[in-house]
Amino acid sequence: MANQQAGTGKALRMIKKYPNRRLYDTQTSTYITLADVKQLVLENAEFQVIDAKSNDDLTRSILLQIILEEETAGAPMFTATMLSQIIRFYGHAMQGIMGSYLEQNIQAFMEIQNKVSEQSKGLYGNQFGPEAWAQFMNVQTPMIKSMMSNYIDQSKNLFVQMQDQMQNQTKSMFTAFPFTVPPVDKDRK
Repeated sequence: MANQQAGTGKALRMIKKYPNRRLYDTQTSTYITLADVKQLVLENAEFQVIDAKSNDDLTRSILLQIILEEETAGAPMFTATMLSQIIRFYGHAMQGIMGSYLEQNIQAFMEIQNKVSEQSKGLYGNQFGPEAWAQFMNVQTPMIKSMMSNYIDQSKNLFVQMQDQMQNQTKSMFTAFPFTVPPVDKDRK
Protein backbone atom coordinates (compact mmCIF):
# COMPACT_ATOMS: atom_id res chain seq x y z
CA MET A 1 0.00 0.00 0.00
CA ALA A 2 1.66 3.25 -1.14
CA ASN A 3 1.43 6.35 1.01
CA GLN A 4 -0.10 9.33 -0.79
CA GLN A 5 1.10 12.89 -0.49
CA ALA A 6 -1.48 15.21 1.02
CA GLY A 7 -3.34 17.03 -1.76
CA THR A 8 -1.64 15.23 -4.66
CA GLY A 9 -2.05 11.88 -6.32
CA LYS A 10 1.70 11.18 -6.23
CA ALA A 11 3.00 8.32 -4.14
CA LEU A 12 5.34 9.32 -1.35
CA ARG A 13 8.73 7.70 -1.85
CA MET A 14 9.60 5.57 1.18
CA ILE A 15 13.15 5.03 2.34
CA LYS A 16 13.81 2.61 5.17
CA LYS A 17 16.74 2.96 7.51
CA TYR A 18 18.02 -0.30 8.93
CA PRO A 19 19.91 -0.80 12.22
CA ASN A 20 23.15 -1.22 10.25
CA ARG A 21 22.68 2.46 9.19
CA ARG A 22 21.91 1.51 5.60
CA LEU A 23 19.16 3.28 3.69
CA TYR A 24 16.88 1.25 1.45
CA ASP A 25 14.83 2.95 -1.28
CA THR A 26 11.62 0.94 -1.60
CA GLN A 27 10.83 2.47 -5.00
CA THR A 28 14.04 1.30 -6.67
CA SER A 29 14.59 -1.71 -4.37
CA THR A 30 18.21 -0.66 -3.81
CA TYR A 31 20.38 0.56 -0.99
CA ILE A 32 21.22 4.25 -1.27
CA THR A 33 23.60 6.72 0.38
CA LEU A 34 23.13 10.14 1.93
CA ALA A 35 24.40 11.57 -1.37
CA ASP A 36 21.48 9.83 -3.11
CA VAL A 37 19.03 11.30 -0.59
CA LYS A 38 20.58 14.73 -1.20
CA GLN A 39 19.96 14.21 -4.92
CA LEU A 40 16.30 13.44 -4.17
CA VAL A 41 16.09 16.76 -2.30
CA LEU A 42 17.71 18.60 -5.22
CA GLU A 43 15.19 16.98 -7.60
CA ASN A 44 12.31 18.09 -5.35
CA ALA A 45 11.27 14.47 -4.87
CA GLU A 46 8.85 13.91 -2.00
CA PHE A 47 10.11 11.19 0.31
CA GLN A 48 10.03 9.98 3.87
CA VAL A 49 12.72 8.12 5.76
CA ILE A 50 11.42 5.66 8.34
CA ASP A 51 13.10 3.34 10.79
CA ALA A 52 12.67 -0.17 9.37
CA LYS A 53 12.08 -1.65 12.80
CA SER A 54 9.94 0.93 14.64
CA ASN A 55 8.46 2.87 11.68
CA ASP A 56 9.53 6.13 13.37
CA ASP A 57 9.89 9.07 10.98
CA LEU A 58 13.62 9.81 10.59
CA THR A 59 13.35 12.28 7.70
CA ARG A 60 14.41 15.33 9.72
CA SER A 61 17.45 13.59 11.23
CA ILE A 62 18.59 12.41 7.77
CA LEU A 63 18.17 15.93 6.37
CA LEU A 64 20.16 17.31 9.33
CA GLN A 65 22.92 14.77 8.57
CA ILE A 66 23.04 16.04 4.98
CA ILE A 67 23.26 19.64 6.20
CA LEU A 68 26.08 18.67 8.59
CA GLU A 69 28.00 17.04 5.75
CA GLU A 70 27.48 20.09 3.53
CA GLU A 71 28.57 22.44 6.32
CA THR A 72 31.80 20.50 6.97
CA ALA A 73 32.72 20.14 3.29
CA GLY A 74 33.45 23.40 1.49
CA ALA A 75 32.05 26.84 2.24
CA PRO A 76 29.60 26.68 5.15
CA MET A 77 26.30 28.54 4.92
CA PHE A 78 25.88 29.03 8.68
CA THR A 79 28.31 30.95 10.85
CA ALA A 80 29.08 29.83 14.39
CA THR A 81 27.27 32.95 15.64
CA MET A 82 24.14 32.09 13.68
CA LEU A 83 24.15 28.48 14.89
CA SER A 84 24.61 29.68 18.49
CA GLN A 85 21.66 32.02 18.11
CA ILE A 86 19.48 29.25 16.71
CA ILE A 87 20.45 26.94 19.60
CA ARG A 88 19.44 29.65 22.09
CA PHE A 89 15.88 29.53 20.74
CA TYR A 90 15.41 25.87 21.74
CA GLY A 91 13.22 25.75 24.82
CA HIS A 92 12.46 29.48 24.49
CA ALA A 93 8.87 30.69 24.23
CA MET A 94 9.65 32.00 20.73
CA GLN A 95 10.93 28.63 19.43
CA GLY A 96 7.83 27.89 17.33
CA ILE A 97 7.74 31.38 15.87
CA MET A 98 11.45 31.24 15.03
CA GLY A 99 11.07 28.04 13.02
CA SER A 100 8.12 29.45 11.11
CA TYR A 101 9.93 32.76 10.55
CA LEU A 102 13.02 31.03 9.11
CA GLU A 103 10.90 28.77 6.92
CA GLN A 104 8.90 31.68 5.49
CA ASN A 105 12.04 33.73 4.83
CA ILE A 106 13.73 30.84 3.05
CA GLN A 107 10.57 30.33 0.99
CA ALA A 108 10.54 34.05 0.07
CA PHE A 109 14.23 33.86 -0.87
CA MET A 110 13.55 30.82 -3.09
CA GLU A 111 10.67 32.62 -4.81
CA ILE A 112 12.94 35.61 -5.52
CA GLN A 113 15.63 33.26 -6.86
CA ASN A 114 13.11 31.51 -9.14
CA LYS A 115 11.75 34.84 -10.39
CA VAL A 116 15.24 36.12 -11.27
CA SER A 117 16.06 32.82 -12.96
CA GLU A 118 12.85 32.94 -15.04
CA GLN A 119 13.51 36.54 -16.03
CA SER A 120 17.06 35.73 -17.11
CA LYS A 121 15.77 32.85 -19.26
CA GLY A 122 13.27 35.24 -20.85
CA LEU A 123 16.04 37.68 -21.71
CA TYR A 124 18.89 35.34 -22.58
CA GLY A 125 17.25 31.97 -23.22
CA ASN A 126 19.35 28.99 -22.20
CA GLN A 127 22.56 30.87 -23.05
CA PHE A 128 22.68 32.08 -19.46
CA GLY A 129 24.29 28.91 -18.06
CA PRO A 130 25.62 28.15 -14.57
CA GLU A 131 29.01 29.82 -15.21
CA ALA A 132 27.42 33.07 -16.44
CA TRP A 133 24.94 32.92 -13.56
CA ALA A 134 27.82 32.56 -11.04
CA GLN A 135 29.63 35.56 -12.55
CA PHE A 136 26.42 37.61 -12.49
CA MET A 137 25.82 36.73 -8.83
CA ASN A 138 29.40 37.67 -7.88
CA VAL A 139 28.84 41.14 -9.32
CA GLN A 140 25.37 41.45 -7.76
CA THR A 141 26.26 40.12 -4.29
CA PRO A 142 26.75 43.56 -2.63
CA MET A 143 23.42 44.80 -4.01
CA ILE A 144 21.62 41.62 -2.95
CA LYS A 145 23.15 41.81 0.55
CA SER A 146 21.97 45.42 0.81
CA MET A 147 18.45 44.47 -0.31
CA MET A 148 18.35 41.58 2.16
CA SER A 149 19.59 43.84 4.95
CA ASN A 150 16.83 46.36 4.19
CA TYR A 151 14.26 43.56 4.11
CA ILE A 152 15.46 42.23 7.47
CA ASP A 153 15.38 45.72 9.00
CA GLN A 154 11.80 46.21 7.76
CA SER A 155 10.82 42.79 9.04
CA LYS A 156 12.38 43.53 12.44
CA ASN A 157 10.58 46.87 12.68
CA LEU A 158 7.25 45.28 11.79
CA PHE A 159 7.78 42.58 14.43
CA VAL A 160 8.62 45.19 17.11
CA GLN A 161 5.50 47.18 16.16
CA MET A 162 3.39 44.01 16.34
CA GLN A 163 4.86 43.17 19.74
CA ASP A 164 4.12 46.69 21.03
CA GLN A 165 0.53 46.45 19.78
CA MET A 166 0.05 43.08 21.47
CA GLN A 167 1.49 44.43 24.70
CA ASN A 168 -0.80 47.47 24.60
CA GLN A 169 -3.83 45.29 23.86
CA THR A 170 -2.93 43.00 26.76
CA LYS A 171 -2.57 45.97 29.13
CA SER A 172 -5.90 47.44 28.05
CA MET A 173 -7.58 44.06 28.37
CA PHE A 174 -6.44 43.63 31.97
CA THR A 175 -7.17 47.21 33.14
CA ALA A 176 -10.75 46.13 33.82
CA PHE A 177 -9.51 43.78 36.57
CA PRO A 178 -8.80 45.36 39.98
CA PHE A 179 -5.28 44.06 40.54
CA THR A 180 -3.54 45.40 43.61
CA VAL A 181 0.03 45.12 44.76
CA PRO A 182 0.31 42.73 47.72
CA PRO A 183 1.26 44.40 51.02
CA VAL A 184 4.88 44.19 52.07
CA ASP A 185 5.50 42.25 55.30
CA LYS A 186 7.68 44.59 57.41
CA ASP A 187 8.90 41.75 59.65
CA ARG A 188 10.48 39.86 56.74
CA LYS A 189 13.90 40.81 55.51
